[in-house]
Amino acid sequence: MWLWALLPICLAVFGSVGIWVVFGIAVSNDTVNFTVRFPYISECGTYDPQSCIFSQVCHISSFLTLWIVVIRFQQVRDYGHNSRVNIASIILGFISCLGISLIGNFQQSVFFGIHVFGAFLAFFVGLAYFWLQVWLTYKVRPSEDCWWVGPLRAALCLICSVLVVTMAIGLVFDTGYSSVASISEWALVMSFFVLFGLFACEFRHIDCHQLTVQKRGLSEIYNTSAGGIVLYNTANGMAMQANN
Repeated sequence: MWLWALLPICLAVFGSVGIWVVFGIAVSNDTVNFTVRFPYISECGTYDPQSCIFSQVCHISSFLTLWIVVIRFQQVRDYGHNSRVNIASIILGFISCLGISLIGNFQQSVFFGIHVFGAFLAFFVGLAYFWLQVWLTYKVRPSEDCWWVGPLRAALCLICSVLVVTMAIGLVFDTGYSSVASISEWALVMSFFVLFGLFACEFRHIDCHQLTVQKRGLSEIYNTSAGGIVLYNTANGMAMQANN
């Protein structure tokens, strides 16, 4: 069903456009000067008025990401692969969504420590989530897209691993190449959006979700002489009678 495939595409498009809009506003009002040093994403979104847009982009992206993580987890379960790896993936996905929310709520100019902690959850834990998805790509029931989605997902995860290490070195150690670290952050985020967009290939195979209610052979009779209340429940139906 192509409707489900639109969800990861919407996240990829909305998130990519959103952060570049924030960058454009920050450059236009001279909040950042990319001719001196290319700014980090958080630097672009830490001052008004673009900070409001940045927070909203993070919140909506966090919600869409959470939705995608849950659907992917259930899809893998529906394929009969209810393994610890799948459970670990949804846990890591939830933690990564929390990190995105922290990034949007706590700008680096106000709560730097919490902001960096949120970035750690979003980037490092998010990368671990995608590596688990690479493993699940080859373990669940293969689709007709597996022959190119799997290698592309693995290649993007490898690129993201290099980018996250480069970004971390630039943040922790003053190497004199801060623009390299900030560009690595931008490339890392854009690669993440591409990785989320790849879920459209798996989600388009989702037909429907069927909820089955099984009848249980239970019979309960409660009589109270004072109130005259009778509750009768069987596998064929339920009847209630009340006499005052």
